[in-house]
Amino acid sequence: MSAQQRFAQAVEASIQQYLDEREAALTELASDATPLIRLVREMVSGGKRVRSAFVLWGWHAVTAARPDASHTTGTEQDPAWADAVGVATAIELFHAAALVHDDIIDQSDTRRGRPSMHRSLEALHRDGEWVGDAGSWGEHAALLAGDLLLNWADDRMLRACRQAAQGDAVHDAYRRMREEVTFGQYLDVLEEAAWIRQEPATLLDRAHTVAIYKSAKYSVEAPLTLGALLAGGSEAQLDALAGYGLPVGVAFQMRDDLLGVFGDPEVTGKPAGDDLREGKRTVLVEIARQRLSSGVRTMLDELLGDRELDERQIAILQDAIQRSEAPQRLEALIDRAVGEALESLHEGELSRSAVLELERLADTVAKRDR
Repeated sequence: MSAQQRFAQAVEASIQQYLDEREAALTELASDATPLIRLVREMVSGGKRVRSAFVLWGWHAVTAARPDASHTTGTEQDPAWADAVGVATAIELFHAAALVHDDIIDQSDTRRGRPSMHRSLEALHRDGEWVGDAGSWGEHAALLAGDLLLNWADDRMLRACRQAAQGDAVHDAYRRMREEVTFGQYLDVLEEAAWIRQEPATLLDRAHTVAIYKSAKYSVEAPLTLGALLAGGSEAQLDALAGYGLPVGVAFQMRDDLLGVFGDPEVTGKPAGDDLREGKRTVLVEIARQRLSSGVRTMLDELLGDRELDERQIAILQDAIQRSEAPQRLEALIDRAVGEALESLHEGELSRSAVLELERLADTVAKRDR
């Protein structure tokens, strides 16, 4: 079993242990907490654990590069392993909260092939034959579930930082991450509504900005930085990891944009063309708009964001985007971003083993199919 697999197992065990603790506390208040905790467990379970992996390799890149490093440095025999697991646990809880809130905003019915949190809670209301509108109650309850996960993420991060030598720096970076991703989410919903009043020449740059703050920094750069700060990384090491993390994060989001339009529902766990129904003004969409004729561009603008799009209309939009050659151009941007990231890895004094794993991870996240 690889170090990354062992770390992922440790994080999974840490998550479940933490949820056991919180379930015990909440069920003391009322047994009604049990169904909610069950749904939270389902939400947190699974996933690619990409962010945990970047915490690990950011931490390992610094610890294993020290002159006095031994064969146990940066492994589960390292005394600081538990701190790294704690930081990754907090990131995974935060990620789950972000997904719950994101699905409410986007009105997504599914997540990872299962009903999204608000749809699951809607079903709980409906099956219980309770009073009021099941859909509204499901959204309200899911909003609170997301807030609960945010609270738990903050608590778990604080616990990890209390016992770490570099805890203050780690916690400050976590605070910035939370602020940036929330702002990025705001920019995303702003762009869906306000794009029509923006200068057309700025729309592509605006889409890039959304990608950076909503996903790129939080998916890759921030977890790497948190791991490296935990290990007491130097400025040069932090710069090298940031120079890798941001472009890989951008590539990650661009791949997500492609999957949101062309992904296989059997693999992604979400309906085909979901981003089109949600009206996402992504880099992919803006590249396509620049290259489409005015008539086709008008058609795309009129249909984009229509929640009632049927399969035929989705196919029409997919075909228009495909014929614009926007997917090919986005693939080229992904390749360029990964190339820039790999160059940065060799500019800091990072452990060779971490560099090799980060090179592999860059390829994995940039070429994934879900």
